[in-house]
Amino acid sequence: MKNQDEPAEEFELSSKPNIQPAETDNWENFKDGDIMQQKYAIQAEEAAKIPFVGDQEPLSSLEAEYKFGNPVFVTKIKALAEQYDFIRRTRGDGNCFFRGFMFAYLEHILITQDHAEFDRVKFNVEQCRKTLLNLGYAEFTFEDFFSLFLEQLEIVLGTGDSMSHEGLVKRCRDQSVSDYVVMFFRFITSGEIRKRSEFYEPFVQGLTNSSVDQFCKSSVEPMGEESDHVHITALSDALGVPIRVVYLDRSCDGKGSAAVNHHDFTPDQGNTATSEPLKPFINLLYRPGHYDILYPK
Repeated sequence: MKNQDEPAEEFELSSKPNIQPAETDNWENFKDGDIMQQKYAIQAEEAAKIPFVGDQEPLSSLEAEYKFGNPVFVTKIKALAEQYDFIRRTRGDGNCFFRGFMFAYLEHILITQDHAEFDRVKFNVEQCRKTLLNLGYAEFTFEDFFSLFLEQLEIVLGTGDSMSHEGLVKRCRDQSVSDYVVMFFRFITSGEIRKRSEFYEPFVQGLTNSSVDQFCKSSVEPMGEESDHVHITALSDALGVPIRVVYLDRSCDGKGSAAVNHHDFTPDQGNTATSEPLKPFINLLYRPGHYDILYPK
C-alpha cells in the first residue's frame, strides 16, 4: 500500500529547480594539493579549539580518555601514574613539542628562580646567534625571535617586571608571544643541525630522502612541522638543556609486559668522561604525533 504522504513528496521533488552540481562538487576535479589543503584547514580548525597550552590536569584525566580504548594504553597510564601526578596538554598543531618545551622551561625558571641556569642558557643563546650568522643567516630574519625569548626569561626570573604562574600561562597562550618563541626554537634547532651536518646527516636520511639543508628548510624552520628525535636532540644540544620524553604507545616487550619507556636527550658536554650526565627537568609525554607536558611526583 502506498503511503498517503507520497504525492506530496513527489510534488516537492518535482518542484525543486534542476540545479547542476557545481564543478567543485565533483571529486574528480580535486587535485591532491586541494585535498591536502582541505585536510590541513580542518585540522587547523579543530586545533584552534584547544589553547596553545592547557591547564594542569590530574593524570587520571588521561586514563579516562582511553577508558574504552586500547587496554595497553590504560595499563601504561596506570604505570605512568606511579611516577607522575599531572599533565598539561598542548595544542596539536605541529608545534606541540616546541610549545611544550617552551612552557616547561619557562615554568622551571619561574619556580626555581635559578640565576645560574639563566646565565648559562643566555650564554648558549648568544652562541646560537653566532652559529646562525656564521651559517649565512641575515640577523634581521631571526633577531626579533631571539629578543622575545630573552625577554620572557628575564620576566620569569624577576629581573624586570615580575610574573605570576597565571601570567605565564596567559603569556604562553598569546599567539604573538607563543609563535615567536616557537620560531626562536626552530631557528636554533636548524642552526644546530646545519652546524653539525655530518653528525645529523645519517639520521636525516633515515627520516627522509632529503639533504640536511632541505630537511631544515622543509621540516624544521616552517611553523606547523612536527618534531622527532632529530629536532629534540638538536634543541637539547644547542641550549644545553636535558629533556626526558616518555613514550605512550601500544608496544609491549617479549613477555607481553606493557612497560612505559622513556628516553633522556642529554646535551653533548664535550668531555663526558669527567662530566656527570645532566638530569632532565623537562618531562614530555609523547603519543603518536603529539607531545604534552608531564609533572613528576
